[in-house]
Amino acid sequence: MILVTGGAGFIGSNFVLDWLAQSDEKIINLDKLTYAGNLQNLSSLSKDTRHIFIQGDIGNTQLVSQILAQYQPRAIINLAAESHVDRSIHGPEDFIQTNIFGTFHLLEAVRTYWNELESIAKQNFRFLHVSTDEVYGSLTRNEPAFTEEHRYEPNSPYSASKASSDHLVRAYHHTYGLPILTTNCSNNYGPFQFPEKLIPLMIANALARKSLPVYGDGQQIRDWLFVTDHCSAIRRVLEAGIVGETYNIGGCNEKPNIEIVQTICTLLEDSFPDSAFHKLITYVKDRPGHDRRYAINATKIERELNWKPAETFETGIRKTIQWYLNNQQWIADIQTGTYREWIEKNYLGLLK
Repeated sequence: MILVTGGAGFIGSNFVLDWLAQSDEKIINLDKLTYAGNLQNLSSLSKDTRHIFIQGDIGNTQLVSQILAQYQPRAIINLAAESHVDRSIHGPEDFIQTNIFGTFHLLEAVRTYWNELESIAKQNFRFLHVSTDEVYGSLTRNEPAFTEEHRYEPNSPYSASKASSDHLVRAYHHTYGLPILTTNCSNNYGPFQFPEKLIPLMIANALARKSLPVYGDGQQIRDWLFVTDHCSAIRRVLEAGIVGETYNIGGCNEKPNIEIVQTICTLLEDSFPDSAFHKLITYVKDRPGHDRRYAINATKIERELNWKPAETFETGIRKTIQWYLNNQQWIADIQTGTYREWIEKNYLGLLK
């Protein structure tokens, strides 16, 4: 079996569902269930004995050690993280605690467990750390895309905390020999994404006929990766990745934010022809330190592991919008008082 941390979050829940759709190998799912962890995402597995859910913190070394000793996983996929730039600007401490200290405590528990494994199990064990392209900093419009050799230049508390966790994972490989793999992905989108990130926020607000807030001039460029493509890449890296190596995972879909918002409006207007969603677009003051462009060069994973994304942005965004249209109760359920307070705080005075 394998252990997945953060398996009730957006990427984590998609990974768990995708894994169990293609394999009978059991998953232990360790998730703290903070604001973005949602067991409702995994409701279809409620009676599936292949899915073992444990609520807990990766920073709890005793708990993690108990889980490792009891279940003896052959691999760990570390998806547990605080991951929203805006939240890190308002409250960086949670990001430091989870992404840096949490990763450290997890690594310590895993190192002890790995050292005690029998020789073959020890040789085959893997620790796969999932990170982000934001650790590389920002690109100008004409600069080449990030490769695995690009220098780390994080610009937000979030990306700095993820960069720190990446360095810790690398250090545990070079110092202790822990068999690690690292992936750095571009912007994910798809089902179950918490509606504070750009795409689900625009869909949810449009369906509620609320303003669609676009930072600055909306020309910030991102590479968009459909979440199931990310899941397939993680599986492939776990299966065939070279220990100690980093693999960049991208969707080959660079687009400015305003184009994303306009595309969502256009597609929603196909479903609601009497609604003028474009008129809801509202430009708001840019966030501090907003990176201008991210772009992933995914040549290495394509060349060495024969992986490439299956979805174009055009196919992925249609699937995403249709999922949200089909699951409006999910949006309603997740938009708790805490979530509304966050939106009001983040866009205070910027929206009408």
